[in-house]
Amino acid sequence: MPHIIIEHSEDLPVLPQVLVEKVHQATFSSGLFDLPAIKTRAVAYQHYKLGEGKDGFIHICAYIMAGRTTQQKQLLSQHLLECLRTYCRRSYCLSVDVRELNPEIYLKS
Repeated sequence: MPHIIIEHSEDLPVLPQVLVEKVHQATFSSGLFDLPAIKTRAVAYQHYKLGEGKDGFIHICAYIMAGRTTQQKQLLSQHLLECLRTYCRRSYCLSVDVRELNPEIYLKS
């Protein structure tokens, strides 16, 4: 845990695998998770509509187990957004959302 899902427009200014690697490392650099526990993946979208003057988008949804403080979740959001700003043009819509998973409902095998 966590699961880091990167949704993005197809026309990234960086190779998708490079973005996955950089976001994966940014998640680790937050100091909140052990490297072997982080799972990062990306999904490209062909069809989307953005606000005026925007060329593309990247949205990260970080699913983490419940129990972290608000400050820890903010720290993770900041690390991920800073990572995106490093690799993307100003004309991109960038966003990060940290969501908690309920340990009583979340299952895996």
